[in-house]
Amino acid sequence: MKIVVIGGTGLIGSQTVKQLQQSGHEVIAASPNNGVNTLTGEGLKEVLQGANVVIDVSNSPSFDDVPVMNFFKTANENLLPAEKAAGVQHHIALSVVGTQKLQASGYFRAKQVQEDMIKASGIPYTIVHATQFFEFAGGIVGMSMVDGKVIVPAANIQPIASKDVAAFMAKTALEQPANKILEIGGPEKYDMAAWVKQYLQATHKNYEVSSDPQALYSGAPITADTIVPEAAVSLGKTHYAEWIAMPENQR
Repeated sequence: MKIVVIGGTGLIGSQTVKQLQQSGHEVIAASPNNGVNTLTGEGLKEVLQGANVVIDVSNSPSFDDVPVMNFFKTANENLLPAEKAAGVQHHIALSVVGTQKLQASGYFRAKQVQEDMIKASGIPYTIVHATQFFEFAGGIVGMSMVDGKVIVPAANIQPIASKDVAAFMAKTALEQPANKILEIGGPEKYDMAAWVKQYLQATHKNYEVSSDPQALYSGAPITADTIVPEAAVSLGKTHYAEWIAMPENQR
């Protein structure tokens, strides 16, 4: 098969490409770095020629409301018709667990638009809803900082290693389209504050952490289980305590 990975040089994309190459398929990592730009349409027709499967793991460089909506809307306005014209048989996109419940957030509104466009495209599809990656702990700390303290929502989180997400994306590329959303998550569910404390301890950062039921997540209110899977079809094998103990992950 010929498999094109949009965003194929990023965190998930590069690992997905590597996994698929090991299974002997023709895999192309498509990104602006190598002449494929979904925002301008540059290189799309050429890269999609003869493609059986497209995996879209691209993400917006800005999470502000207007740029992020523009990114996902424009990218899919270019990508999906180009796939249809090329006869692509399976479109796979990476999205986020709880997207439909987080519509107060500009980022998640944009992700919802992306998902709706995929469903309306007429191309057989699989949308993968993943939980937060282990690598995002530092980002959550950054967006939760208030007056030098980390204040997170009083909610649960079920983080997953990016390599486990990539493994699932690669596996999905070799299967029939599900034509629905598939949820995946990590092997353990944590109270968000407890998970953040584990990250801070391992990375020797000394911040006070507290939970607040009113705290927003990416600009949206959440309840206890908004961002954990309701019915995961797969749980990652990598445990956070083992992962964060590795020096290369303590950045």
